[in-house]
Amino acid sequence: MPGYQVKQETHLLGTSSFEIRSLLDRQQYADPDGAALAAGISSASWPLFGVIWPSARVLANAMQTYDLVGKRILEIGCGLALASLVIHRRLGDITASDCHPLTKVFLEENLRLNALPRMKYQAAHWGRENLSLGKFDLIIASDVLYERDMPETLSRFIDCHSSNRVDIIVLDPDRGNRSSFCRNMVDLGYAPDIQRANTLQSTGKAYRGHFLNFSRGLI
Repeated sequence: MPGYQVKQETHLLGTSSFEIRSLLDRQQYADPDGAALAAGISSASWPLFGVIWPSARVLANAMQTYDLVGKRILEIGCGLALASLVIHRRLGDITASDCHPLTKVFLEENLRLNALPRMKYQAAHWGRENLSLGKFDLIIASDVLYERDMPETLSRFIDCHSSNRVDIIVLDPDRGNRSSFCRNMVDLGYAPDIQRANTLQSTGKAYRGHFLNFSRGLI
């Protein structure tokens, strides 16, 4: 792959495993056609999509047992889409989305590495209209609140693509923008249920973060 280096690793999630091609490290960068720049992605943030972050692993683990029946599911800011791959293997109705121009390229390769059929993917920018994306019954994300303006843009994006009856799960590693995002979601009419993620990382260290759960339309 021109302009950047990659690696392939086996990621264990309980009794499951996934072969994942990712960027070699966080120093990679390539944007010869300016596609990332046009999407508002700086050279510093360019490689963030291509790394399996601890929050992504915790969310993917949670999706191994989550009830998926009858739900149209969206992963936003999916990056390497590990949680989406888990859902897809479980035959869930998943659409992965991200604004990075290389996300789809890596997703297709990781589907191939894991002998999985094609998955629904759509490029989606939180700050722009995404009219063809539609509405979803379950929306998931991990470690997406790393910039100050994200609580507002993310909450509005979620609201735009939520069904009348919806569950939202955002796994956050206790970043400083968490409280602002939660306030925005409550102001938009979503009921919060914030829970500490009591789990261990693959290194054996405790994961420090929270499941930011929200719902609307409960009977």
